[in-house]
Amino acid sequence: MKSFNELVGDLSDPTSRQALKSMQRGIEREALRIEKTGHLATDSHPEALGSALMHSRITTDYSESLLEFITPVFENIDELVEDLTYTHAYSVRNLNGQQLWPVSMPCYVGDVADIPIADYGSSNNGKMKRLYRKGLTYRYGALMQIISGVHFNFSVSDDLWTRLYELSNKALSKEEFISDSYFGLIRNYRRLVWVLPYLFGASPALCGSFVKDQKTTLPFEKIGKGTLYLPYATSLRMSDLGYTNQEQDSLDISYNNLSSYLDGMNAAINMPSANFAQIGVKVEGEYRQLNANVLQIENEFYSPIRAKRVAKGNEKPSESLARAGVEYIEVRALDVNPYSAVGIEKSQIRFLDMFLLNCLLQPSSNSDETEEAEISANLQAVVLEGRKPGLVLSQNGADISLTQWLETLFINLGSIAELLDDGVEGEYQKALAHWHKAVVNPDETLSGRIMTKLQKEQVDHGHWVKELAQQYHQQLIDLPISDSVLARYEQDAKTSLGKQAASEALDEVSFDQFLADYFEQ
Repeated sequence: MKSFNELVGDLSDPTSRQALKSMQRGIEREALRIEKTGHLATDSHPEALGSALMHSRITTDYSESLLEFITPVFENIDELVEDLTYTHAYSVRNLNGQQLWPVSMPCYVGDVADIPIADYGSSNNGKMKRLYRKGLTYRYGALMQIISGVHFNFSVSDDLWTRLYELSNKALSKEEFISDSYFGLIRNYRRLVWVLPYLFGASPALCGSFVKDQKTTLPFEKIGKGTLYLPYATSLRMSDLGYTNQEQDSLDISYNNLSSYLDGMNAAINMPSANFAQIGVKVEGEYRQLNANVLQIENEFYSPIRAKRVAKGNEKPSESLARAGVEYIEVRALDVNPYSAVGIEKSQIRFLDMFLLNCLLQPSSNSDETEEAEISANLQAVVLEGRKPGLVLSQNGADISLTQWLETLFINLGSIAELLDDGVEGEYQKALAHWHKAVVNPDETLSGRIMTKLQKEQVDHGHWVKELAQQYHQQLIDLPISDSVLARYEQDAKTSLGKQAASEALDEVSFDQFLADYFEQ
């Protein structure tokens, strides 16, 4: 296999550069609806936003209160962010004065019983989506489920795959080569995943109400009335406090190739759980969860990255991958950026482009249990104390300072930035220079900026976030949107409601039979 530098050289001609630049991206951003008081909104999904089951851009995640905004796929970053911004702007115009909570960790929640599980209507498909979330509530509690994040969907162009395949030894078919290369990217991403919470982690502090009933050994310090923080934390969202599942620690999901991954996923969704069996599946005629396995469905598998393919019909995710291989990857390690009204900045997107291309073009050996333990330890070290001076990580069993590792990475990213900028100082090199400041000075990371603000002003996290929510709400209300764009959103909402009604009218089997058929496939 060619080295990283050899591949960079091979891709430096104009045709290859264009193939490299023609990346496809999509963004999914989650945001809690809040009342002006800063408390969680507990009413139903606004009808003006359409059907959460059927709308292509505006849906809900776990809760009626947890909106999810989804972009189509774009090659152009400006168009991508514009689309995401319009979706936000249309939505806040239809929230009856409610606002969006602009950070990952939840707002003040008095009673977790008040967190409303998302409702997708009376169709069998809608009821299954709701029941899955009900199962999550019984398994992990509702509070963990209203943590917000940003997901970044990424694929490279067909032209680049053609070029990379030409440069390979052609031992595999092209389809196999693409899947194999994406899994190489995934393995390298997992080795470097700690970089994302270091730079972009934005949850070093949280509202004390989030941990009031949880047992934690984390040595929290306090600001103001009720803000808890760790001095050097980057992303408490990605710590054991956040979106994790210890029941899944026993799963043996391999990322060494597509076949091994599918075998592991198949075993996981069929693995009984003694803990979850105690909850019961259907108790006194009422369902509590889809089943008592470690995973009810594949979506329950928590991972900072996923291999994906657009499904056909009612395909499950692994069935899509088995049919035609990996089509794109989903990055799931991003906190909501509180310094952006839409949760992510263009400089982050450009950094992610370079970071993921680096993961693709670097050699990627198979991973084993020892390395998986190292990957996990590095990630936990960075999410809890990533800004600690002199922090040491482990690379292939040897100690290395976080700063030294980052400096080496940024050299490689610089080679990619030059290719993407056509050799002149363009947006990619500017983005790299911007985030390199955070390598030199941890206070320039998102978490560093947040802690400087909170400590300097001795302000409560919730108070600061509430002010941001108001600021972004007004910013989005004031955003100029053409009548034609607004009309399109209004029509999309109406169309989605019509689709849901049609779906509910079509169901011909009982919900029991629907579930039996689904899991029998």
